[in-house]
Formats: sequence, structure tokens, C-alpha cells
Amino acid sequence: MLSIDLTGKRAFIAGVADDGGFGFAIAKALAEAGASVCVGTWPPALGIFQTLLRRGKMEASLALSDGRKLEFERIVPLDAEYDVLDQAPAEVRENKRYKDLGDFSIQGAADRLRAELGEACLDIVVHSLANGPEVSKNLLATSRKGYLGAVGVSAYSLVAMAQRLGPLVRPGGSFLSLSYMASERVFPGYGGGMSSAKAALESDTRVLAWEAGRKWGHRVNCISAGPLASRAASAIGVVPTEAGAPKPKPFIEQMVDYARVNSPLPVALEAAEVGSVAAFLASPLASGITGCVIHVDKGYHAMGKAVTD
Repeated sequence: MLSIDLTGKRAFIAGVADDGGFGFAIAKALAEAGASVCVGTWPPALGIFQTLLRRGKMEASLALSDGRKLEFERIVPLDAEYDVLDQAPAEVRENKRYKDLGDFSIQGAADRLRAELGEACLDIVVHSLANGPEVSKNLLATSRKGYLGAVGVSAYSLVAMAQRLGPLVRPGGSFLSLSYMASERVFPGYGGGMSSAKAALESDTRVLAWEAGRKWGHRVNCISAGPLASRAASAIGVVPTEAGAPKPKPFIEQMVDYARVNSPLPVALEAAEVGSVAAFLASPLASGITGCVIHVDKGYHAMGKAVTD
């Protein structure tokens, strides 16, 4: 029987801070397939995440289908805005959520994994990072700082992770990132330069597939996922409405509803469906796939005309 088997493999997933997003769903899918999982968590969310785990508040979410429980082998502090610790300003390093964590940069995460797990310690790296400080603003209202901030954290961080984690990944490893169709189409309300960041992320996927493939033998792919009403997505802005009009649903809920009714498969996307594709792409079954952007969105990307609004 053909099955996804990741027994003996170790994954590092950057961008897991709760049980509601794609990063957590990918962690579960990889664990279901037998992989051990380490995660990188944004320092301001790290304490809450660890407390929820320690107090058993996520027990239901951690349960695997065979009765096992998802256990994180390592939880590493990671702020992907900084390649090295020296780039973090003093007010960040001295902040109470950061100051006792040691090196929380991308290089710091790589150094910690190497020191604790060994030189060639990874097989799978997942980039589940996206942040735009001005995501609620239209592009015309976005500042240079906000735009570059979105691109830096949401796209360049994949390059920085490949640079620093590539040498830790055993030959034949898999890198994976998460995109959204705003890289290809206009989604009013998805602002702050985030659409540009996703376009850069997809372009970098192709270039990194060439470079990392020739340098280390690693594969690099990207999943363009449909909308999901995760906690992180709640930061996305709303489409402006006329004065006096009823207050609209949160923008992410509008996106979910619109995609659901206009897709070839008219049901809402589940995070676990993205997790399953991620596990496949990380496995030997996908050894011939690299440099690809795979749409996991119930077919919405194929539509050229709305069925209903």
C-alpha cells in the first residue's frame, strides 16, 4: 500500500503559536506520518502558547488519529524580522517578552537547533510566517516602512531560513512555504504590501528550488492555500463600505464565504487539508516535485467568473 511515511524525519515549522492555523495543521499531519516536530514561535506569543500547552488547554487539538498525542520536540523563540540578533533594536531585546529568551533571530534558531540536535538534524523546514504591520491599509495608503516590513517578514524570511537552515537539512530535504492567491489577483482589503510579499514568496520559491537543489539537493515548494479564518488572519482589513451601510463581516470571513460559494467544490477549506498536502510534499512520494506553487483552495483559483457574491 502506498502511504506517506515520515518515520525518522524531523521537521522545523516556523510560525506556530496556537492550534488554529495552517502551521499547526501541518505539524499534526507531519506527526501523523511519523515525523518529530520542532516549532519556532514569535516571542510575544511564546509565553501564552507554552502556558496553554502546559495546562492542557490544547489536549483535544493535539490528539492524533491513532491515539497518540502531538508532542513538540523543541519550541524555539523566533522573530523572523531579524536574521541575526544584532539587527534587533535595544528596545526589542530589552522588552520583557524577549529579554530572557536568548538569541531569537533566525540565526539564533539555527544555532540552537544545531547545538541541541546536531549538525545535520532536519529533513523538513516549513515557513508559516506572514505579517504586515499595515495590512489593514490599502496599498495607496501603505508607507515604505510598512511595505518593506511585510515583504521582509513574509517573504525574505524564507530566503534567510534557507541560508541558515539549509546546511542543517539532510540531503533530499524539503522546504515549504504558504502563500495566497492575492499574489496573482486583486483582493481589495488585503493590503499593506502583503499581496506583493506573497508574489515575492512564490518567485523566491522557484529561484530557491534551483539554488538549494543544486547546492544541497533540497526541494522547495509553496502551497497557495484558500482563506481560513485563523486568529492571525483576523488582522486583515475590511473592504470600505458606503456611509450608513450595515457593518460588514470581518474581512477574513467575507473571503471564506466568497471562496466557498464560488469554488468548484463549494465547501469551506479545512486547515487539515493543507496539512495533508504539506505532508505529501515533504515525503519521498513527492521527490520529483520542486519549484512549484500548489493550489489547495477547493479549485477557486481556476474560476474566471463569480457564481454569486
